[in-house]
Amino acid sequence: MLKVAVLVSGGGTNLEAVLKAVESGDIPDTEIVGVISNNYGVYALERAKKHSVPGFVISPGDHDDREDFHRALLDKLDELSPDLIVLAGCLIKIPDDMIKKYRRRIINIHPALIPAFSGKGYYGLKVHEAALARGVKLTGATVHFVDEIVDGGEIIAQKAVEVKEGDTPEILQKRVMEEAEWIILPGVIGEIAKGKIYIG
Repeated sequence: MLKVAVLVSGGGTNLEAVLKAVESGDIPDTEIVGVISNNYGVYALERAKKHSVPGFVISPGDHDDREDFHRALLDKLDELSPDLIVLAGCLIKIPDDMIKKYRRRIINIHPALIPAFSGKGYYGLKVHEAALARGVKLTGATVHFVDEIVDGGEIIAQKAVEVKEGDTPEILQKRVMEEAEWIILPGVIGEIAKGKIYIG
């Protein structure tokens, strides 16, 4: 049984895709052992609750400094003891201690075809705004391992999405989610659960 912890910061649409895929059996032999948010009141925690998955908030605002926050986050992960950590719309920089401890066991979904529109400052709608400003005809999503460089870890899977005439950042964001993110993130976790992608 693959034990998965999911880190979120907002609405949790990718989390929902993963939860549904686990429940349907598309991701086999897998349990979501916890959802951790760095923000209070986000809808991702409601999604976790609806699927009977424990939700936790570990917020930087509740801690004296970043180091204390990082320690609390690592303590909670150690308590959950996951085989795999999934960043699903998680907007905090992962501390180096956590990367070292869970090397090749942390994956992230990024809403662009890395290396395009990736790295520091590229998150959420900003990615799609940049893609439209550049005039690209194709964008997409990438699942990659997390290392010390933001969006710099080994690429596991990518899926391209067409940019259409008249797209706004919001419309493009929705298409990338529906046609790429919600497909490749559960797909990669499923391949890990089946032992087809090596972690750890």
